[in-house]
Amino acid sequence: MSALRRQSGPFLWGDKVQLTGPKGRMHTITLTQGAVFHTHRGMIAHEDVVDLPDGSVIESTTGDEYLALRPLLADFVMSMPRGAAIVYPKDAAMIVTFADIFPGATVVEAGVGSGALSLSLLRAIGPDGRLASFERREEFADVARGNVTSFLGAAPENWSVTVGDLVDELPTVVEPGTADRVVLDMLAPWECVEATAETLKPGGLVVCYIATVTQLSRTAEAFRASGQFTEPDSSETLVRSWHVEGLAVRPDHRMIAHTGFLMTARRLAPGAILPQLKRRASKSDFSDEDVELWTPGALGERSASAKKLRKTARQAQDAAAKAVAGADAHDSTTTTEQD
Repeated sequence: MSALRRQSGPFLWGDKVQLTGPKGRMHTITLTQGAVFHTHRGMIAHEDVVDLPDGSVIESTTGDEYLALRPLLADFVMSMPRGAAIVYPKDAAMIVTFADIFPGATVVEAGVGSGALSLSLLRAIGPDGRLASFERREEFADVARGNVTSFLGAAPENWSVTVGDLVDELPTVVEPGTADRVVLDMLAPWECVEATAETLKPGGLVVCYIATVTQLSRTAEAFRASGQFTEPDSSETLVRSWHVEGLAVRPDHRMIAHTGFLMTARRLAPGAILPQLKRRASKSDFSDEDVELWTPGALGERSASAKKLRKTARQAQDAAAKAVAGADAHDSTTTTEQD
């Protein structure tokens, strides 16, 4: 396996470079020997970018200037091939922080989607941690593997992707009571309460990324009713950017509002009974039928066609192959120079 891509220093073969043109449009390329970046504003040969420092300004053949920077993880996530809806960077940041994902942690993730959250988790756990991801659909798993390899430059050795149902596959991949964190990004996280409780260490944390209010209610009640977790905490994150230019200071007209809810809870020690909290009277009488009327299970889940998923998987795998080939080319060039 090639070394993972560097995140600083001069541009080398195999690096991803984000080129920003005169009108602010961004183009991401992977530096490949013999390749040329084409645009209606001229061309830039990849070899002209190699060895330049990060943050350089490059002229195209027509004289237009392009700013060259390494793309941030958030930039890559928002532009990478998608087989499923991604976890937005704002939510990934909250998950890493509120789930207290630490270096060396053993983390379980289900499902893997397009690999956006996997990249944030891999960064947080570091090379000494372990990420075990689970995905029900092979097509989504292929897209995620391609995207992660494309961004990092190689497939991480401390990351596994298992295709199948979490409840069935988790005991075969992660020993009971050994996981530090469990991240559930799925349609029905309430179905995985027992599996989550069995794999978490006492004091370990589960975080659920949930789309709708009714799913949030059902998930919280399921974890509460199990008697194996602390009281669930729920939140959502809204991000509003601002236009700041001289004295023209105002909120932007568009913002990233609701994308999903986050619900967290801690694993109790075996046999521990959570002290009862005093609560105000609330509507707590409901049935599964009441909730199911408003869940995607009843309304019908929207999903990409098999043809589109195959195309997206090919795009992600092609990007990964270019990234690995570029990194290998750099490794061989470095070895030749040293010899």
